[in-house]
Amino acid sequence: MVGIVLVAHSAGLAAEAAALARGIAGPEAPVAAAGGTDDGGLGTSVDLIEAALRDVDQGDGVLLIPDLGSSVLTARLLEEDGRVVVADVPFVEGAIAAAVAAGAGAALADVLEAAEEARAYRKL
Repeated sequence: MVGIVLVAHSAGLAAEAAALARGIAGPEAPVAAAGGTDDGGLGTSVDLIEAALRDVDQGDGVLLIPDLGSSVLTARLLEEDGRVVVADVPFVEGAIAAAVAAGAGAALADVLEAAEEARAYRKL
């Protein structure tokens, strides 16, 4: 199953978005939060992202979904062609779409595509 790591500047934001994604996709969806800095502040931590990546990596690839700015730059440091991919998607909607696709057993490319389709979701 494809793993998903939500990379945010805030530990709380990442944790709540991950809980929401698992709540909708099902508890078996491998979604981890990597938010904030090592000391609990706002920012990003490559160490926290790497730890989350290891937690969700089941051998089918991992999708990293950053919120903005430096989280994108930090996540890109961990990209591995065909194995660890950074998604340029809306944070919450992309996370949920990716988690649902991953939970259904989709391949990494299909999980990424599902997350990317979230960009076109309309609310009204």
